[in-house]
Amino acid sequence: MGAAGQLRRRTRARTPPGPRPEAAAAGDDDDVRCEACGSGDAAPELMLCDGCDRGFHIFCLRPILPRVPAGDWYCPSCRSPASSKSQSAAAAAHTVVAKKPKQFPLVQTKIVDFFKIQRGPTAPADASAELKKRKRKSGGTVVASKKKSRRLLPFIPSSDPAQRLRQMASLATALTATGAAFSNELTYQPGMAPRSANRAALEAGGMQVMNREDAETLARCQRMMARGEWPPLVVAYDPVEGFTVEADRCIRDLTIITEYVGDVDFLHNREHDDGDSIMTLLSAASPARSLVICPDRRSNIARFINGINNHTPEGRKKQNLKCVRFDVGGECRVLLVANRDISKGERLYYDYNGSEHEYPTHHFV
Repeated sequence: MGAAGQLRRRTRARTPPGPRPEAAAAGDDDDVRCEACGSGDAAPELMLCDGCDRGFHIFCLRPILPRVPAGDWYCPSCRSPASSKSQSAAAAAHTVVAKKPKQFPLVQTKIVDFFKIQRGPTAPADASAELKKRKRKSGGTVVASKKKSRRLLPFIPSSDPAQRLRQMASLATALTATGAAFSNELTYQPGMAPRSANRAALEAGGMQVMNREDAETLARCQRMMARGEWPPLVVAYDPVEGFTVEADRCIRDLTIITEYVGDVDFLHNREHDDGDSIMTLLSAASPARSLVICPDRRSNIARFINGINNHTPEGRKKQNLKCVRFDVGGECRVLLVANRDISKGERLYYDYNGSEHEYPTHHFV
């Protein structure tokens, strides 16, 4: 058997109980096509879901996978709560954290130390006040107002300090349970890709250049988080999906939710990495220069936001975030941004398998 056959059969779903249709039984691996792009090419990188038996290219998934996983793998549809009972049970068995994790102490000093929040008096950073200031500065014409409405918006923290403390404690619980340290920026570790490798000019696909106003909004969000003024999000534990993220208040369309962060590495260094949270940072013409974000050791809340298969009607309906790569001052950055209004208590999902060539999307230009 060839290498391609071994890779594709290794993730073949187990035969379900009961009689199997004759046509399906006679099917051949050569008929497998990627559900995202529709192609059956690149066979060594085309894997099958162990729940539904559908094919997916590892490079068509979001986050991408550097190689076909050694064990079982389930597509976003089979990992969703709407899946069948057998698929849900299989996904639950595949969850990294098998039981409800121990809660992080709801003690302010411990949380402040865990997240390295700035101490001492700071100037208030009310995002709603900033929005009002922006409106006052804008021109009085209707056309100018419409153009301003397409800009990215800063998140608005919960006004109750106790509520913000609970939100941070929920993230600390998830990070502690997964053995990761908190980081709210891209990190460059010895033996991995250096910061000098993160050059947006090398991008071969599509990437938006962030304008000055949006860059100021992003910087404002980072300053608020450094002071302990966090996005209104809470990390919850689901027995099927594992850690998930929910909105703790209403969030407006185009609001910056978080930046996707972690250790930056070359894609080719992750050939034997089974992590399912690796995110494309730079897609260069030369594969040797392509970069990925690896949030397994250092990360923020983005790691616990679930991807959704946006090539299905159900996935498109549930998706409420868009994953967008930006050129920010010549460096590549990845943001998760609300692509519609989000209600309190709604679980967050971003586009898991959007095409590289969808950047920039019509929604953000």
